[in-house]
Order: sequence, then C-alpha cells, then structure tokens
Amino acid sequence: MELLNPSIAAEIAQQLLQIQAIRLQPEKPFTWASGWKSPIYCDNRLSLSFPEVRTIIKKSLTQAVQHFFPTVEAIAGVATAGIPQGALLANDLDLPFLYVRSKPKGHGMENTIEGKVVAQQKVVVVEDLISTGGSSLKAVEDLRNAGFEVLGMVAIFSYGFEVADKNFSEAGVRLICLSNYHALLPEAVKENYIDHSTLASLSEWRKNPSGWMQ
Repeated sequence: MELLNPSIAAEIAQQLLQIQAIRLQPEKPFTWASGWKSPIYCDNRLSLSFPEVRTIIKKSLTQAVQHFFPTVEAIAGVATAGIPQGALLANDLDLPFLYVRSKPKGHGMENTIEGKVVAQQKVVVVEDLISTGGSSLKAVEDLRNAGFEVLGMVAIFSYGFEVADKNFSEAGVRLICLSNYHALLPEAVKENYIDHSTLASLSEWRKNPSGWMQ
C-alpha cells in the first residue's frame, strides 16, 4: 500500500474524523462481522453528504489516478461503497465508468460487471475502505476474467493490515490510498479525539486485530 502523499493523508484523516465517518472508541470497541473487536469504525459513505469533504476526496482520487496510472481508460467502482466515489472520479476524469457486483445479479443478464465491457481496456478500480482486501481483490479478479487490464486500485482509507499488503502483493495489484490508520492516529491526538495514553493499545490493534482484547 502506498499513500498519495503525507499531507493529503493527514487532511483526509482529519476531515473523516470531523464528520464522524471515522469513530474511535478504544474503551468501548466495535465488533465486526468477523467477530474481531475493533477500536475504530469507518463509514466513508458519510462523506457523500458533505459537499466540501466529498470534493476534497474526489480531487485527491483524481490526483492519485493521474499521477500513478496516467494511461487509464476507464474507472471501475466496487459495490457498493465504491460506486458513488468511482462515478464522481470518472466524471472528473471524463472517462467511462462501470462497477463490479459482489455476486452476479440474480435475474436478467445475471451480470457481475455493470457497464460496457471492453477487452484489454485499462481500468483503475475504486474502493472506499481496505481491510484485508478480500472483496476488493475479488472485484479485480472479475475484471481480469472479463478481459480488462487492471492498472491498480485507489482507495480513500486503509487500516494498514499486513495481511492486506500481502494479499495485494500476491495478486499483483498496486494500491494507492489517500489516508490510513497510521496517518489517522496523530491527527486524532491533535484534534483531541483520543489522548496519548491510548496510543499503544490502538497501535497494537493494527498489528494483531484478531487477537486484540482477547
């Protein structure tokens, strides 16, 4: 995983905290569907309701694609949260847009990919959040199987798990994120969302999320 740049990572983290798209509750952790206990909850879809934040994210994603993937020919969003972000990005770049379902539609053409499929078209995939990378990389696999050339993926935020880095590396997918957990923590301290005494526990969670608080 690579960051677009440190200043944007800090700004995006700060904005997501302010609109409560990211919440930190180390004393009262959230429980994920996997059963993991987590001090953080992230729902970047909230950014869509805040035009200023939405615009910052859109412009940063545009900058990331233009810098890292200049030969891009289309944008693909990952259902569901990557769809609106991807559509905004594609519009800003004046490129075709499509999206990838988590599973084939149960009627009609039973599509997994919605939009025009063009063999060998160079596509960049858009996600809102990266945890382990499983569902994101499934979308990449579907696009590749349909004949697209996947240049890489851009995402708003990553938890920074080592398993995600391993999964993306093994799949041969370059991942560019606007911000991540590492960039978030100092911003959370600076803005008084957390204090220094909780930093050690929060850092340990990222290293071992499945065993944290066990």
